[in-house]
Amino acid sequence: MQYSEIMVRYGELSTKGKNRKNFIDRLGYNVRQALHEFPNLKIAAHRDRMHIQLNGEDSEKVMARLGQVFGIQNFSPSVKVERDVKKVQAMAIEMMKEKYHPGLTFKVNTRRSDHKFKYDTNAMNDLLGGTILQAFDDIHVKMKDPDVTLRCEVRPDGIFLSYGKINGAGGLPVGTAGKAMLMLSGGIDSPVAGYLAMKRGVAIEMVHFFSPPYTSEQALNKAKQLTAKLAPYVGTIKFIQVPFTEIQETIKHEVPEGYLMTIQRRFMLRLAEKIAKMRKGLAIFNGEALGQVASQTLESMAAINDVTTMPVLRPVLSMDKNEIIEIAQKIDTFDLSIQPFEDCCTVFAPPAPKTKPRIDRARQYEERLDVDGLIQRALDGIQITEINSSDEFMNANEESFAELL
Repeated sequence: MQYSEIMVRYGELSTKGKNRKNFIDRLGYNVRQALHEFPNLKIAAHRDRMHIQLNGEDSEKVMARLGQVFGIQNFSPSVKVERDVKKVQAMAIEMMKEKYHPGLTFKVNTRRSDHKFKYDTNAMNDLLGGTILQAFDDIHVKMKDPDVTLRCEVRPDGIFLSYGKINGAGGLPVGTAGKAMLMLSGGIDSPVAGYLAMKRGVAIEMVHFFSPPYTSEQALNKAKQLTAKLAPYVGTIKFIQVPFTEIQETIKHEVPEGYLMTIQRRFMLRLAEKIAKMRKGLAIFNGEALGQVASQTLESMAAINDVTTMPVLRPVLSMDKNEIIEIAQKIDTFDLSIQPFEDCCTVFAPPAPKTKPRIDRARQYEERLDVDGLIQRALDGIQITEINSSDEFMNANEESFAELL
């Protein structure tokens, strides 16, 4: 079937009252960003639904990308027919042929945005329903939960027929709940945290700490590729790489081994907060899950959070590892996350970190350090990249090498 349009229905936007227009405008922007690779599309976001005219673009590829955009409840590919009843009847028969089997149940559901059309909704339902009943043997009308619902929308520029609904990603349009920084490592958890943040409408920018020469270029590319995996949900994502070598070397030299991880994380949080303020972010997200590692006990979180008053949000905090992995597989970040290119958290990890660090001890050890100078030099060295869903950072040789490790 050669589709001419995709009809998009909104999700939670119906509850947004006076803010509805802002949400719809943002969703329209996000859809355009996500579908930027399809130049012939014409996208119109109206109050009750969005219409995407394909103009010859591949409907399957467009729908695959559209299914990742948050704020969409469901969508239906449709065929445009001239405002000629006989042609509409013929197309209805052609479409039902694709679904027909003996005993099939169906109903027709008509909407009219053009109330000047000579047939009202009931008349169109009767006309198309009667046409289908005459064209097929052993087919029956069923008004509640039929096998197929043929939808007919009468508009000034034509009549659009569709059947079936494809579920969207749900949630809220990214950007409607403000902006935040995501502390992105190369592991499984932080990309899942970013996905869950975006699903609730938060626009995220990635903050990634790297420590050359202790961390490799492959590890940096892996983090960028994870960002590209999340980009389809919004179109593009800013990737902020923060040099962390001097800070880690200084901490390793000056701080007792058991507090290395605590002090490192405190520095990361300070930097994430300063970057958020620079970039008008309202919060910090990370992938911490309670009790998974030494830095993720409540005592550790309290000692680390001591350096900031900015909200630190942890979407996967109470999830089991298997639950996190299930989402990572769903969003296609799992296989990339488990590739063994170490990030700065792992290469400087002490053998026996404190699981119950004391805040007063952490502050005491930091008095030995030039905290402000270290932070400023790291901020002076940040690099910001805009990453699209089509960007590739891991070449085939790197992926093959990772599989051998």
